Amino acid sequence: MQVTETNADNLKREFTVVVPAADIDAKIDSRLVELSTQVKLPGFRPGKVPMKLMKQRYGKSVMGEVLEALVNESSQEVISERSLRPAMQPKIEVTSFDEGKDLEYTIAFEIIPDVEPMDFAKLKLEKLSVDVPADEVDDSLARIAENHKTSKPLKKKRKAKEGDIVTIDFKGTVGGEALPGMAGDDFKLELGSGQFIPGFEEQVVGANIDDDLTVNVTFPEGYGNEKLSGQDAIFEVKVKDIEETAPAEIDDALAEKLGEENLEKLKERVAEQVKVEYDRIAHSHLKRDVLDQLAENHDFDVPESMVESEFDGIWKQIEADKEQGKLDEEDASKSDDELKEEYRAIAVRRVRLGLLLSEVGTKNEIDVTQEELNAALLQEARNYPGQEQAVFEFYQKNPQALSNLRAPVFEDKVVDFIVDLAEVTEKSISPEDLRKEIEAENSVVAEKKSAKKPAKKAVAKTAEKKETAKKPAKKPAKKAAAKKAEADA
Repeated sequence: MQVTETNADNLKREFTVVVPAADIDAKIDSRLVELSTQVKLPGFRPGKVPMKLMKQRYGKSVMGEVLEALVNESSQEVISERSLRPAMQPKIEVTSFDEGKDLEYTIAFEIIPDVEPMDFAKLKLEKLSVDVPADEVDDSLARIAENHKTSKPLKKKRKAKEGDIVTIDFKGTVGGEALPGMAGDDFKLELGSGQFIPGFEEQVVGANIDDDLTVNVTFPEGYGNEKLSGQDAIFEVKVKDIEETAPAEIDDALAEKLGEENLEKLKERVAEQVKVEYDRIAHSHLKRDVLDQLAENHDFDVPESMVESEFDGIWKQIEADKEQGKLDEEDASKSDDELKEEYRAIAVRRVRLGLLLSEVGTKNEIDVTQEELNAALLQEARNYPGQEQAVFEFYQKNPQALSNLRAPVFEDKVVDFIVDLAEVTEKSISPEDLRKEIEAENSVVAEKKSAKKPAKKAVAKTAEKKETAKKPAKKPAKKAAAKKAEADA
């Protein structure tokens, strides 16, 4: 085999490979001999079929099989002998081949650059720690009690109001036609819960027991049932009973219902859950700072093929958001050319940080354990209540999806490794101060985005859109932590 390097421009590599005809013929003959022991042809015993007949019958297919194997083997040899690390799948193109002659092809790819990480001891970081005030635990307990409210018959006859549970019979029609799913008996409906389509519950508020109501509503566009989507409907409703609701008592009984020994233990659990959620938000803040500083301190070339692949994924999401009307205001006001310039810069940053973190992880033997991957899988399954088994099966059948689930766990471990080497100052703050820190950070992000400086814009936007575990800036830190604790309780 003859190999000639034809391009070594920066990260690009291209080789011309010539495989001698003699090597090809020898492989074809060897494969035909092997095949002759397996095929059954009339008049011949296995292994006794003449080679001429084998070539007539199987020559073309065997040649294709051999050529594919030779290209795969020789291209891998070209790469391994030179200790090259292709960034993406190499592009192979056969440039010359005729039966009985040499095979010539080109192999082109980009290599992963050599990455020299900075001295992480030079990083200056601030680690935030939140002290959870007692009144926030009380607020969370009050919301938990609201989520476990009880209902009881009215002590005194009155009209239904929001928050009541009414028992109703209902029958609906669209254009005079009764359709499946539009009728029910003895249905318990909490007014104000949003269980029914918009406008229905509001028209039941103010009703008395035994009232007969006519409720006029319009099904929303995009409603699950196409026959009902956007259609006007009339419901005949009979109010059979009204019950008032009240939050559960915050006592030992509620604690036991939630699996705790007593109220004191429940308070401890809620406080711990709120603290964990604040710590997650604070860690997300720290991680953003780490990635921003890493981006500012590393400026090596990255493979264009990896950037294109990353950008393609981003752009598909942008187009999907456009179609669904989910594009944020700032992006919606920009032209496609402006968006492409901005998001390509983001793709460059993502690839560069990805290569850097991968290098740090490899050099320091950082890996994701099976236990850590299982924990990530369990957390993912919890996002789909009632469908947990389907989630597990999906990841079992899709190795690439499992790899995607592993990636952020690996990233977090590498970031934590870097934090351990950096100069870290710990700062204890209140939930309100954490919220202000995040708002200030996002103000800086907004300023960088409007500065029209691609490099800084990429740093800001990527931190905002991908490299933080969540997006706490969209809701106050206090609410985020409280809601998470209530959900876990």
